Amino acid sequence: MQSIFISGGASGIGKAVAQRFLDEGWLVGAYDIIPATFDHKNLVTGTLDVRDADNWERALADFAAHTGGHIDVVDNNAGIIVQGPLQDESPESLKRIIDVNVLGVTLGAHAAHRYLKGGGHLLSMCSASAIYGQPGITAYSATKFYVKGLTEALNLEWKKDRIRVVDLMPLWAKTPLAANDAASIRRLGVKITAEQVADVVWDAVNPSNFYERGKVHYGVSPEDKVLGALGSLAPTRLGRLVNRFIAG
Repeated sequence: MQSIFISGGASGIGKAVAQRFLDEGWLVGAYDIIPATFDHKNLVTGTLDVRDADNWERALADFAAHTGGHIDVVDNNAGIIVQGPLQDESPESLKRIIDVNVLGVTLGAHAAHRYLKGGGHLLSMCSASAIYGQPGITAYSATKFYVKGLTEALNLEWKKDRIRVVDLMPLWAKTPLAANDAASIRRLGVKITAEQVADVVWDAVNPSNFYERGKVHYGVSPEDKVLGALGSLAPTRLGRLVNRFIAG
């Protein structure tokens, strides 16, 4: 039975990913700072504070005890948001978002390597806000640029270990994370469901052909795919203009 470990797996996108892979017959580990409350014969649950290296070691070892030692996919899904002008945020809230979204993702990758080596996937939840920095969610956007860079570097670094490293870069999905007043939500709306994101997670770790296997960053909706293409091809001035309009 193939296996996937999901951080932040108790709710939102993480829960939707867990359900999608359970439906496909996988063994699923849904770990979160608050234990998951849903149940399934192929579901393993536990607690995980992604900011703590020992937590990561314990959680992955716990799940690997059910898989025979190897894990096919580690989904670095856990993340939080801080919204508002940077100067209005407390140092404590800024430290927390960096600890969860940057340190947490990095510690997850570090701890996951031994379980993925020899043929596995590391998938991290990035964001369309990593295409061009977004005012109003500045710290969140900056952490997602880090995730994007980490993904690209590890995609090359871990190739020799037969670990494929990818990320998802969607616009806002209908989860509690989108319950904020970011200008991009007012401009573009919240159209993506957690289930749609879960479908792309499935596709990303089950590439159907050589082209798909070469992808590193995955969009979800037509809008974020267009924005991603523009971000990679358009001059910086044009990207700034487009994002200035989106951020209103």
